Amino acid sequence: MTTSERMKMAAGEWYTCIDDELEAFRVTASDAVFEHNGLPPRQRGDIAPALRALLGGAGEGARIEAPFHCAYGFNLFLGEGVFLNAGCTILDTAPVRIGKGTLLGPNVQIYCAEHHREATGRLAGLEIAKPVTIGDNAWIGGSAVILAGVSIGEGAIVGAGAVVTRDVPANMTVVGNPARAVTRG
Repeated sequence: MTTSERMKMAAGEWYTCIDDELEAFRVTASDAVFEHNGLPPRQRGDIAPALRALLGGAGEGARIEAPFHCAYGFNLFLGEGVFLNAGCTILDTAPVRIGKGTLLGPNVQIYCAEHHREATGRLAGLEIAKPVTIGDNAWIGGSAVILAGVSIGEGAIVGAGAVVTRDVPANMTVVGNPARAVTRG
């Protein structure tokens, strides 16, 4: 039985991102993102209609400021009252779940894809997708980067510019590159 690249991506297996079906999904997402980023704020509302329809889910009061970018959209799930500030990029090759009341500062980047370690694999477009989960009421500071497979606990704080390479427990504050725990003060 032949397994599509999308099915491999969803299963967390190595898949080829250079694929017609995946490209069609990326084009659909690009069109929705273009509408969202191009509409005047009063017409756009919290999330432009095409982008809202594309998302895996968006709770009441979830808001995405423009400009915004996502790879597919259908893997992005926003809880109630989530706020994504201007310039956020979410490469949702795997599910990205952002809990209610969580705030993302400007230019936060979330990457679910990891590229192959071997050059020949990268040239072939091989990727593996790992989910990212952010708990309720977390705060992700501006220009933070969250890498594939990371979970950030409820109430956690990620400092501006941090690069999060490992899970962050609930109510912990992390800063730096790579992100490390600090005492809140």
